[in-house]
Amino acid sequence: MTAFVLALLIGLLALTGLSLDGGLALASKVRAGGQAESAARAGAQALDLATYRANGTVRLDPGRARELAQWYLAGVGATGTVQVAGDTVTVEVTAIYRTQLLSLVGIEDIQTHGRGAAHPQRGVTGIEP
Repeated sequence: MTAFVLALLIGLLALTGLSLDGGLALASKVRAGGQAESAARAGAQALDLATYRANGTVRLDPGRARELAQWYLAGVGATGTVQVAGDTVTVEVTAIYRTQLLSLVGIEDIQTHGRGAAHPQRGVTGIEP
């Protein structure tokens, strides 16, 4: 009888660990995605003002865009990579969630990823193609 109770208890503990840590890992993934999207939007605000003032062309300043996106990531305590290609800023964030119950069975952490991309838009009345 005690072996059955012990097996049942271990099974319930594992199920609880999967539920708790799985949910919190999913929340970590959503948070990483939000941070990546926000950092990309921050980088997409870095317009090349000289070009815009000269002929009205909306174009990114790649160095400044990268700097603004990385500055945003540092501000929220996230780590990630920033790439600027053409008029698009792409950010990938990696987060590590430290498990609470699954650490009892040897799963110490779960790595989550988030990705976001943005490019500058002109005006507020509509989106340009």
